[in-house]
Amino acid sequence: MTAAAPAPAKPIRRLAKSAGRTTIAKVGQVDHRWFVVDASDKILGRLASAVAMRLMGKHKPIYTPHVDTGDFIVVLNTAKIKVTGRKMDQREYDYYTYYPGGRGKAPLKELLARRPNTVFEMAVRRMLPKNKLGEQMLGKLKCYKDEKHPHAAQRPEKLEL
Repeated sequence: MTAAAPAPAKPIRRLAKSAGRTTIAKVGQVDHRWFVVDASDKILGRLASAVAMRLMGKHKPIYTPHVDTGDFIVVLNTAKIKVTGRKMDQREYDYYTYYPGGRGKAPLKELLARRPNTVFEMAVRRMLPKNKLGEQMLGKLKCYKDEKHPHAAQRPEKLEL
């Protein structure tokens, strides 16, 4: 009897030691940078979306959903922000005074005239996670209705969005 020739062995694939390893950010090991954004003549929703992504840290390769990996964002000139279409007249924001019959509505035009920072913060808040981590991320957003801000000591970098 003749023996059958042995089947050729499959080549062994070896990966580098670092391949397939995921880096997970840990609290306290994340570098939070400071950025300044000028909101003059920018569209409210588009700017709020970009700022929310930066606050969450989704632009970083080390992004981890349960850790705050985002940066500090200083938004200037929120009074000069724009909206498209007829939103300025049609959009209304609800509020409640905690008195009986104290529910009210305020149009966007009136809110932008009185409190432009609040309008931008509300837009960003609704794009962040709805939990304690989202509140922590929102705390890194600093809005001002004009060019002046008290964060010069942090040496924020200019950011074009």
